[in-house]
Amino acid sequence: MDKVRVALIGAGNIGNLHINNLVSGEISGITLCGVCDINPEKIERAKKRLGEQCKYYDSAAEAFSDSTVDAVIIATPHYEHPVLASQAINAHKHVLIEKPVGVYTKNVRELIAQAQEHPELTVALMYNQRMNPMYQKARELVQSGQIGELRRTNWIITNWYRSQSYYDSSNWRATWRGEGGGVLLNQDPHQLDLWQWICGMPERIYSFAYYGKRRKVEVETEVTAYAEYANGATGLFVTTTTETPGTNRFEIVGSKGKIVIEDGQMRFWQTQVDEAEWNETYQGGFGEPEIWEIKIPVEYEDGEGHKKIMQNFVNHILHDEPLLSPVSDGIYGLSISNAIHLSSWQKRWVDLPIDEDLFLAELTKRIEGSKEKQTVERMLNTEGTY
Repeated sequence: MDKVRVALIGAGNIGNLHINNLVSGEISGITLCGVCDINPEKIERAKKRLGEQCKYYDSAAEAFSDSTVDAVIIATPHYEHPVLASQAINAHKHVLIEKPVGVYTKNVRELIAQAQEHPELTVALMYNQRMNPMYQKARELVQSGQIGELRRTNWIITNWYRSQSYYDSSNWRATWRGEGGGVLLNQDPHQLDLWQWICGMPERIYSFAYYGKRRKVEVETEVTAYAEYANGATGLFVTTTTETPGTNRFEIVGSKGKIVIEDGQMRFWQTQVDEAEWNETYQGGFGEPEIWEIKIPVEYEDGEGHKKIMQNFVNHILHDEPLLSPVSDGIYGLSISNAIHLSSWQKRWVDLPIDEDLFLAELTKRIEGSKEKQTVERMLNTEGTY
């Protein structure tokens, strides 16, 4: 195989972003051979754009059964992600799944187990922010011990502004039955993934989530979550879709340094003596270790992550390049998301890993009480998002 023939499953907002990337000529070793959607209007829109170079399917099963398709990109509503990915694996297709990998960890864990039974297939996630050099550098600094022992993490990510018209653009959006969550499941999977990818998994979560606050929706629009790590470090995660101007500030503090990522810039401070050692030996009362601010030669890169993840996906299939966002990693950020929900619902600490059956039971209650929306679906301009 010298080219991966890929079919897109879901031609909505994010699906069209993938179409743009696939036909840009900037991703080598891949060709878009098919588009699938259950909405005939979206198929017609794709036909006008792509013409006869593609096949068009009105069901995922039809695409999966096509022997000319090597791989699929799943860009459908969230509940369908693990279901369709499982079907694609059974059809012996490579799979790239849009975020989130699913709504609840129980069926995602089952998908991961299935993928592990098929090492000949590549099953990956569209965690495009992992390709940002600034987050890669932050991970390197933390995991190499440059900041010492982890002490505190704070992420304020409130620049996900979404108006009511956004929520009203689709029947499935912002309902428990259709989407399964709000800002945590739609906007924040990137940050929840990066949080654990860089700093590791917390041990327990306590959260306050606000459902339908300032928007006519069923799901959470605002969250404040407190995390504790096994070594005693603490974390804070604050997010909303109703604040403008918003903030995106990520602080990571260790016993020997601090990283701050904000406004597309990274600042890094390092103490010349680890705080623990200083505390044990210093006898001067007031005072603190000498601190250096160190310039890190890295630039924030936004907007290219989708193409880079797709290129890595293709390169893994064709050349066995190490996979940077394997499906097995999807369980971690989703576990944090599920724990935040469960804590807010039950008003208590939730240990990680979570009780998956309990979470699903609580989610099912909300699905059963979910109201069906009646809106006219609209395609939105996704430029500058994701």
